[in-house]
Amino acid sequence: MSDSIDFSELIVFEKNLLDLASTKMPKETKKFMKKQGNQLKTKVKKNANKTKKKSGKYRKSIKSGKVYDYKGALAVRAYSTDPKAHLIEHGFRHFSHGKETGFIEGQHIFEKSSKEFETKFNDNCGKFIDEMLDKGL
Repeated sequence: MSDSIDFSELIVFEKNLLDLASTKMPKETKKFMKKQGNQLKTKVKKNANKTKKKSGKYRKSIKSGKVYDYKGALAVRAYSTDPKAHLIEHGFRHFSHGKETGFIEGQHIFEKSSKEFETKFNDNCGKFIDEMLDKGL
């Protein structure tokens, strides 16, 4: 007798429901994904406040993108338009007077934010599925 529960079939069922929702109700699904992108953007902006410089240009440059089709599923991204964003995110070699003086470690703001947002996104997907079932999907 086993005490474990296998949730793999439930996860597959949930993915099938999301696929069905995107084909039957594409406007609602795109609206939901755009809303999730905006929530991710606000999470990233909140974490961007933890950087040392408080100039505001980096924080103002964080945006959410359009909903697009990626490998058969809908996706949305949060990104920064600041030219120095990749240096803040991943780090860089520091030079002083032509000599390398060290490495400035990256802040990994987008990585941390996406990991923090993942559980909230899963909860929101469950709520979205419940709403679609209530509407008569």
